Amino acid sequence: MPKPGPRLRLVDVAERAGVSLATASRALAGREGVSEEVANRVRQVSQELGYVANPYARTLAGGASSTVGLVVHQVDDPYFSEIAGGVIQVAGEQGLLVQICHSGRDPDYELRQLRHLIAQRVGIILIAGSGYADPRVEAPARHELSAYQSLGGRVAVIGRHFLGVDAVLPDNTAGGRALGEHLLGLGHRRIAIASATGGLTTVLDRLAGVAEALQRHGLAIEDLPVVRTDFTRDGGRIAAEQILREHPDTTAIIALNDSMAIGVLSTLRAHRVGVPDRISVVGFNDVSVAADLAPSLTTVRLPMTDMGRMVLDLALKPRSKRPRRRSTGHALVVRDSTGPVPS
Repeated sequence: MPKPGPRLRLVDVAERAGVSLATASRALAGREGVSEEVANRVRQVSQELGYVANPYARTLAGGASSTVGLVVHQVDDPYFSEIAGGVIQVAGEQGLLVQICHSGRDPDYELRQLRHLIAQRVGIILIAGSGYADPRVEAPARHELSAYQSLGGRVAVIGRHFLGVDAVLPDNTAGGRALGEHLLGLGHRRIAIASATGGLTTVLDRLAGVAEALQRHGLAIEDLPVVRTDFTRDGGRIAAEQILREHPDTTAIIALNDSMAIGVLSTLRAHRVGVPDRISVVGFNDVSVAADLAPSLTTVRLPMTDMGRMVLDLALKPRSKRPRRRSTGHALVVRDSTGPVPS
């Protein structure tokens, strides 16, 4: 049996796991081309033997890396672009580089990205985007990040996650409530919601806020059509088409992010549906283009650049015994896309 410690070679791990040297290298580096079953076996053998060149030990050998790994859900979504801008600002002030990865809201791919970042020797990992409503979905990532942190790595996230790490929490529920109150105050009752699939905590929290506003007016969210598509511009287009086709009496549409709202506006324009004369539209986030749309978009503003700064600031602080939480606040921004219910 090989002796544990730095004298162990990768070939020792490969032999014990019953795989080739190349396969062992790919598994420990978190690269593709290795099945999850084999990768788990190699990592388990590595830990049992005490092989020091595993991804976590390599990451922190000789001190923290000067690279920050940032995982975003949708790299072309302005919401994540503005968050990334805040991260890059703080990183520049601290002399750090930022490596950005795209998860596509796929928890399995996100896990592979996390493993890849660890293998690339990053000193800090940030995740920007919603967690998943089922804690079991994030359990493998929680395990990986816990091991990474135990060796000195730092982790912080934006959004509600089940990862047990520091978090910046967007004001999603209160923002959803503000949108609902705004439309209800304008007299709208036939409201449809363009939502997202995938069990995202962000979606659940924003829907909960809308539900609270409805309840205050004696209504229930279960009575509203909720169309679930992708959390993207194309998803908004698809949702709007379905709403027009199946719920033609709708007078207002709540899109749960601005990208979806932009898609909704595009579809309504293509069908020559007046906004807000016929249908009012609201979004969420207040991305930089929201004010420049025609009509300009009523939405909830989150301080996205500040959120990026906040999450890296959290990660740069010494680790605390309990995960820290930072709330963002929100503001309702009323523009031209909403108006009184049509008579």
